[in-house]
Amino acid sequence: MPFKKLHSDIQDKLEFLEIITPTPFQSKSIPVIKSGANLFCTAPKNSGKTTTLILTTLQKLKCEAVGNAPRAVVLVENKERALELYDAFLEYTKHNSLRVYVGYEQLHIDVQKSEIFMGIDILISTPKTMNKLFLLNGVSISQLKIFSIDDAEFLIQKLTYTALISITQSIKKCQFVIYSEKMHPKLKRFESYFMEHSKIISI
Repeated sequence: MPFKKLHSDIQDKLEFLEIITPTPFQSKSIPVIKSGANLFCTAPKNSGKTTTLILTTLQKLKCEAVGNAPRAVVLVENKERALELYDAFLEYTKHNSLRVYVGYEQLHIDVQKSEIFMGIDILISTPKTMNKLFLLNGVSISQLKIFSIDDAEFLIQKLTYTALISITQSIKKCQFVIYSEKMHPKLKRFESYFMEHSKIISI
């Protein structure tokens, strides 16, 4: 049972939310993500991909705030999805010290830089905004442990694809997990860039 092997804070929260049984996708993917492997996760809608992303991120960070630089990054398609995911994360981080921050194009980049500088653990952002922060030295990646991409189909677009390649070129040691409904050939191409020795979990 994947949930039984998660941090006790996460187990308490799942119990409170009455999430008892993992979905088939969660049973298959959580242990592999916990192992630290780079991973392509493909599964249909409502398979539990977003919850898996949240749980494994919290597990990786041991449910506690450390330092000032983000240790987890989650990339999403747009502002709406960024805010949705932010709310979903808050549901799980209410009673621990983890600091979640959300950034997107419509929020001034200097505001984001100064707020990130105050100290965060999890950064949710769009590729364009993350790349901009990166180029302006607005975010440190020295402590990064896990880099996840939610509903990664949007990366098929040239601009977001290029932004992601640019971001990942400077990340040396980090686990990458890409979630999508299907394995698109363009996503598979990331194996040549930052998804070396990656595994595929598919249901």
